Amino acid sequence: MTVQGLSVESAATGRSSGKPRVGLAPVMFLLPFLIPFVLFYVLPIVYALWRSLHKITRTGGLFGAAHEQFAGLSQFRTVFHDADFRSSVVRVLVFGAVQIPVMLVTALVLALLLDSTLARFRRTFRIAFFLPYAIPGVIAALIWGFIYSPNLSPIVSALNKMGFHPQFLSSQLVLWSIANVVTWTYTGYNMLIIYSALQAIPQEIYEAAKLDGAGNWATATRIKIPNVLPAIVLTAVFSIIGTLQLFTEPIVFSKIATTITSTYTPNMVVLNASQNNYDYAAALSVTLAIATFVLSFGFLKLTQRRAGS
Repeated sequence: MTVQGLSVESAATGRSSGKPRVGLAPVMFLLPFLIPFVLFYVLPIVYALWRSLHKITRTGGLFGAAHEQFAGLSQFRTVFHDADFRSSVVRVLVFGAVQIPVMLVTALVLALLLDSTLARFRRTFRIAFFLPYAIPGVIAALIWGFIYSPNLSPIVSALNKMGFHPQFLSSQLVLWSIANVVTWTYTGYNMLIIYSALQAIPQEIYEAAKLDGAGNWATATRIKIPNVLPAIVLTAVFSIIGTLQLFTEPIVFSKIATTITSTYTPNMVVLNASQNNYDYAAALSVTLAIATFVLSFGFLKLTQRRAGS
């Protein structure tokens, strides 16, 4: 009788007694995300790829008629022969090789200090360390530009009186001045990621280590750091991507320092090329995106292989 009742009810409601059908509700919930994602992320990527395979030619001189034609990979061959682009990539790689380890080690140390049982006012320090990340990049670069300026900075003036004569915006130091700004901005952000991973470690592990006589140093080096290695790898991947996309700080400093040219970083090369040749700028962007993917994915696979061995 129960089976007959269910059959009658299913027939009356028009629903089968099998697996429930997936309606349009999930799609409707996803639309507010999918529409902007497709319009402002997927389509620009597809358009950049399409533009990178074309070029504009003119007949009749500089002011002649413009014709678009399929260029294949010729634009990418030009990219690899572009001396400005190659030097900018080498510059940011050197930048990242020094700046990323310094930033991540500092973030790890701060996270370990906050997670220590001896730490006080943790909430206050978390906010203080994270605050630089909340400041817009342009504003931060302007503030540091004022600090670095030899004519305006009270810090430079005080160092000059002490017998030091730093030239933070000189060709020898300007790259590391930018590295200092980036480190100041993103150390707190990476620290919070590592600190969150530390908070996820079960307390039973700490209790067992304490019973075994492990002190703070042994607990940090043998328990905490090995358990937060995935978070450190994640922050390293983010940092590699951000390094190859370095743009805000150099473009702001270029207004106050003649040592920063219009092709100082890869993104600045793209910006400079887009003013005259949009198709070539698209090829530069695609090349940079592929290089970013290869470096970040390669680093991720390398760390996973070492962790598994």
